[in-house]
Amino acid sequence: MPIIQTKYTADPAPMVHDDMVFLYTSHDEDDAEGFKMKDWLLYTSTDMVNWQDRGAVASLKNFEWYKGDNGAWAACVVGRNGKWYMYCPIHGNGIGVLVADSPYGPFKDPIGKPLVWQKEHWYDIDPTVFIDDDGQAYMYWGNPNIYMVKLNEDMISYSGDIVMMPHIEDYQEGPWFYKRNGHYYLAFASTCCPEGIGYAMSESPTGPWNYKGHIMDHTVRTRGNHPGIIDYKGRSYCFGQNYDIFRLQTSRHAERRSVSVAEMTYNQDGTIKELPYFHDCTLRQVENFNPYRNVEAETMAWGYGLKTTPKNVWAKDHWNQLVTDIDDGEYIMVRGVDFGKGASSFQVSASCHLYGGTIEIRLDSEEGQCIGTVDITNTKTELKTFTTEVKSVRGVHDLYLVFKGCHKQQRNLFMLDSWQFK
Repeated sequence: MPIIQTKYTADPAPMVHDDMVFLYTSHDEDDAEGFKMKDWLLYTSTDMVNWQDRGAVASLKNFEWYKGDNGAWAACVVGRNGKWYMYCPIHGNGIGVLVADSPYGPFKDPIGKPLVWQKEHWYDIDPTVFIDDDGQAYMYWGNPNIYMVKLNEDMISYSGDIVMMPHIEDYQEGPWFYKRNGHYYLAFASTCCPEGIGYAMSESPTGPWNYKGHIMDHTVRTRGNHPGIIDYKGRSYCFGQNYDIFRLQTSRHAERRSVSVAEMTYNQDGTIKELPYFHDCTLRQVENFNPYRNVEAETMAWGYGLKTTPKNVWAKDHWNQLVTDIDDGEYIMVRGVDFGKGASSFQVSASCHLYGGTIEIRLDSEEGQCIGTVDITNTKTELKTFTTEVKSVRGVHDLYLVFKGCHKQQRNLFMLDSWQFK
């Protein structure tokens, strides 16, 4: 299932920095029917299964030259010389660029205009940027044509002309450009609809590109797609998108997408072994989760039905989120929690309104062994710290924080800030 459930996410753009995966995504609004997209989000992980919501790192408002309120399509982020550059397509208005001193943002517009805008058409979408070993940076983009420019070292300008590349078999949109073991790869969303994930290879960063087939075949189980590929802690991963969270609610179609990821492998010649659909892939956790620290509540492997809301929009930790919209019977699941020799207590920062409620601390399923219960009194909207003793448990377990209200079907029961075991 998709790795993010609290918001609708699309167009995954993963990046590895400081031994952590930074996953930038576009954002489908909860009421979207067509594409309704206003900002770009960030999630981070060190184990590939538990993801912390870092909130919106940029939005259309960052571009003062754009006066609309929709069109924040598939972006990507790369780091260079201690700065991070976000390449943001604004549908029908070219591709802008933002820069920040941190991968968490805040991002700002350094040029006050589009980096690329071919006004004769609306093909300027889905940028992917890669810096080669010799320092030359390249940007590819486009639907249905593929375009390329060489970026200058400042990463906010380019030299030479925009080049329209020869068509690659089955190419539709969403290119992802990278290099591995001397081979250049261009993965992409393959011909709509439904889109799969195809790829081509080259011995040069400017082609020619040789079509190699599918990373994931077209399937009626989804509709659109968009690849993002990284190596992390000795494994390779292909991110993509689907409608699987929305499908838990209805079978009708709307543009409310979700990001998934699958582990992928290469053949000896550098070609990629084709993956089944995301549901049929096993995603392994690459390291155990440490519960003996302050854990932001918006860190989870599963939290369907929950939402995340900015805690302090203007604070230094502007990325900090609260888990909200918590109803009776819902839960947060954190996978692969290593309790070591055992914990003695559990502490949580939370608020609860009306009648109050409880958080059941369970292992391995929402109905698994209960090792403790925290009573959360009526705090209105004030966050307070609550502590309870827990039964000693050892080893590695999936952790479930199950929310219970005094009245069944009680809605918007809690706000959750953080937790930890001691």
